[in-house]
Amino acid sequence: MKSYFLILLLILTCANMEAQQKGIYHSSGSEIIFSGADVNFNGTSVSNNLRFTLFFHTQQHLNLDLTNNLGLYTGFALRNVGLIMEDLFQNVGYDVDNTHPDFNKNTKIKHRSYSLGFPLAVKIGSFDKNFFFYAGGEYEWMFHYKQKKFLDGAKYKFTQWASDRVNPWIPSFFAGIQFPGGFNLKFKYYLDDFLNKDFSGTDFGEAVDYSMFESSRIWYISFSVMISKKQIQRIMDTDSFNEIAYH
Repeated sequence: MKSYFLILLLILTCANMEAQQKGIYHSSGSEIIFSGADVNFNGTSVSNNLRFTLFFHTQQHLNLDLTNNLGLYTGFALRNVGLIMEDLFQNVGYDVDNTHPDFNKNTKIKHRSYSLGFPLAVKIGSFDKNFFFYAGGEYEWMFHYKQKKFLDGAKYKFTQWASDRVNPWIPSFFAGIQFPGGFNLKFKYYLDDFLNKDFSGTDFGEAVDYSMFESSRIWYISFSVMISKKQIQRIMDTDSFNEIAYH
């Protein structure tokens, strides 16, 4: 992780030093995220639901266009990520046997965390047409955790800052495409488990041992619109915009 931040610092330093010679600009946007997860608990593949989130997500990118066809970007992103398990009570994280009163009951558990991410990506395409492919990696800090349980028509909620129930830093790989106009389609896969296998304790008064989760890796597909000052200026400079503005 240290080497990642050294590379990030180097990119930012180079960007500042060459601001007059290279195409450096800021772009921003949000994300609409559809996520799933590969969850296995105590030898059982756990059913999980597609998760949809759009609040609160923001992406702030510092772009460095080396040429019209090759560039980089870094920056930061704030997003809401997690997973939803819906299965039998004994399959969603609880260390119980068939004598438990909730054994074999349908139970839904939502785990989510707000994360602060630091991406580094390569862009290849036609930047003057605002059409390009990109791919890179990201480290995300999971700083605010929430868990919800739904059982027998009742809902239970738990929140915690810097919780040890999730891994604090999770790396990921992503790839996507930006279309003219700024519309983005992106796929991301997290390279480590969301839940921390070293955690054991109680969730809602029930004993849990997260080491029994063999996997809890998240993936997602997102849609977004990234807008830069260059795009806004290009729109303002068009004849059609001038006709609307001055007539």
